[in-house]
Amino acid sequence: MTDAPRTEAQTETKDARRERNNGIIVASCVTFVAAMVGASYAAVPLYDLFCRVTGYNGTTQRVEQVSDTVLDRTIKVTFDANTGGGLPWSFKPVDRDVEMRIGETVQINYRVKNLADRPTTGQATFNVTPMQGGAYFNKVACFCFTETTLQPGEERDMPVVFFIDPAIVDQPETRDIKLMTLSYTFYPREPSKPVAEVKTGTEVKSKL
Repeated sequence: MTDAPRTEAQTETKDARRERNNGIIVASCVTFVAAMVGASYAAVPLYDLFCRVTGYNGTTQRVEQVSDTVLDRTIKVTFDANTGGGLPWSFKPVDRDVEMRIGETVQINYRVKNLADRPTTGQATFNVTPMQGGAYFNKVACFCFTETTLQPGEERDMPVVFFIDPAIVDQPETRDIKLMTLSYTFYPREPSKPVAEVKTGTEVKSKL
């Protein structure tokens, strides 16, 4: 017994179904790739936000006001400075270390100098060790929040205002910390371009 031959309509229906399935597969693959690309771009800012909120990887916290509680217990903070490749700067802490009370607001300074014969721009990344102390290292003011542009040969002192959150003594993993290190690394950056100015007084001439 032989199968009945397929009609032209049946063949077209099968071909159309196959094309539709292939289209769905292609669309799914494109969507998956786009999602992966989007996730890769989002990963860096999301990771940075996560670190800032949790203090993970020694990331310090940014606050708007100083602590209103100062403990009798002291802690020593040392300061470290580095520059990334391609940035012709001299960068070092003016204050090598400070002995401070927990909760006390302190200002220290770093010094940077542009060794190039042209303007250069950099921005600093930062971290604290031991890493579990990062969530309690609160910065009120810091040069790392913005880009820094130096003219040829320019030298500048840059302050950092910070305090150690008194809550550091309440946690088993941080209450025995007696020494912390704040470290900065400056990397080269292209200076941000200002927003284009809106031209005013432009006359619109009609064609006659």
